[in-house]
Amino acid sequence: MLEQYPDQVKIVKKPFPLRMHKMARPAAIAALAAAEQGKFWEYNDKLFVNLRALSDQKFIEIAQELGLDMDAFQKSLKDPKHQAVISKNALDGAMAGVTGTPSIFVNGRKIKNRSLNGFKEAIEAELKKES
Repeated sequence: MLEQYPDQVKIVKKPFPLRMHKMARPAAIAALAAAEQGKFWEYNDKLFVNLRALSDQKFIEIAQELGLDMDAFQKSLKDPKHQAVISKNALDGAMAGVTGTPSIFVNGRKIKNRSLNGFKEAIEAELKKES
């Protein structure tokens, strides 16, 4: 979608760790810590590749693989602002009807058809509103 609509579409990802996944919240915090060094998307991708092996040690290994400043990363992992961001995302998500992940929204409307065609239809409908 980004290739088809480079000037109209922007992706925003908000961590919304589900309680049933023991390592989801620590993984979200680690991704936010990586974001402080401009590596959110790369870190996020590696989290999903290593989904079954997530641990505190794996978070460190991923940061090292990406060449992050390890002192800054470790300090950021302990920063309470990340907990606050995740708590706010959880509240915002609940109010928006998020019940699982991933949940996709286009201009604030939750998309039910998450196929490529579903995305395209939603984007096209929003673009028509703007013209």
